Amino acid sequence: MFYPKKSLFISLISVLLPLGVLAQAGSDVNPRPITLEEYELAHTQTIEDLDNVTYVKFDDGQYIFDRYEMRKPIYITGDDGLRKRVDIYKFIVRDGLQELGTMIFYTNEKDELFKALVPNYTASGDVWERYFEDIHSINNTEENFVLKLSYVISRELAFQMYKGMNNGQLTDTEHATYGSDICFPGDQLVTLDSGESLPLHQIKKGDKIIAFDPASGNSSMIEVSKLVSHTPENYAISELTLLQDEKNQTEKGLFINLSFKTLKATPNHPMMTNEGKKEIGKIREGEEVLTWNPKNKSYESYTVFNTRELTDGVQPVYSIEAEKGSTLLINGVVVRQK
Repeated sequence: MFYPKKSLFISLISVLLPLGVLAQAGSDVNPRPITLEEYELAHTQTIEDLDNVTYVKFDDGQYIFDRYEMRKPIYITGDDGLRKRVDIYKFIVRDGLQELGTMIFYTNEKDELFKALVPNYTASGDVWERYFEDIHSINNTEENFVLKLSYVISRELAFQMYKGMNNGQLTDTEHATYGSDICFPGDQLVTLDSGESLPLHQIKKGDKIIAFDPASGNSSMIEVSKLVSHTPENYAISELTLLQDEKNQTEKGLFINLSFKTLKATPNHPMMTNEGKKEIGKIREGEEVLTWNPKNKSYESYTVFNTRELTDGVQPVYSIEAEKGSTLLINGVVVRQK
């Protein structure tokens, strides 16, 4: 097979192979090779709404497209001033949940869609040959397609290497915004005095919310005086996964009831832990935080099971100002107002 830009394809191979190795380095399964039939099947599938659909099953649920790292689209604008959109999904076989490849959905400025399925590194030579034939064909129609594809894959290779060096933590200081704003993402839930919850971005002046009184250990009602919205940025976000396990050892065995809560906030937001006041980004696994149990209307401790730092894309973040009190409940967790 003759390729006019052979050197570019060779360079792309050198990028793709280590990406496959790295992408699977932290996986518990060894990916089997994708077959040519599966490669062709994946190309017949389309995701109708790339803006909102993150998970699609097809072929009677035997295969899955799962949005890669829950990443938002990548937009690339070249010297011609034309913007292209790239959406990345993992191609997974349900049996064993093995990743057979990575599907690239490439949309040009005319809303024309092109698909490229990057096989996993165990793929046979005939699949790789077919892959290079396909992207070469697209490149004949869509100028510099291979170059842009190479850029996107190289970028993700660097991301996987960076994550690997940080034990899977997404400490993305290159793109994340760290600032003095002490806030929460708008989708975090605020507990109202009525017992209901509302997304933070829907809270308004005059709403009555629940606060925890550290002195008495009881709840109190406070009134919102202002919802502060900060300029949309790609904020660094700290996420806590909290766990409470209730164990009951009986003659039949050990019965465990597990309850989870999650909380997201900018890393500098203050929390209350069993070790005192601490910024959420400095809380470590094993520490305890106070939560609200709406069923029995009492406060109880949850253990920090996992912590991570991430970015959720460009978004505004919010904080609540109240006339009194020093705390409020976000996702059922006691947090400081500031």
